Amino acid sequence: MPSNSNSPCNESATRLLYDRKSAARQLSISVRSLDYLIAGRELETRRIGKKVLIPHGALSRFSQANHFASPKDVGKAA
Repeated sequence: MPSNSNSPCNESATRLLYDRKSAARQLSISVRSLDYLIAGRELETRRIGKKVLIPHGALSRFSQANHFASPKDVGKAA
């Protein structure tokens, strides 16, 4: 049976929600860094029970936004 590229099970299809590990991978950051963004309310989340999910749109907006160093990060070595 030929595979349908529009199938919801297709890995290359855009997902609506990402778990923390997948979202971190999409942003090329660690899960811990993602957790800091979530805690600082810099990234929108949805909760289903205890599971934290990040909408695809939130990842897109975050990746396209300008990010400036916070005052506490200024002066630190890179």
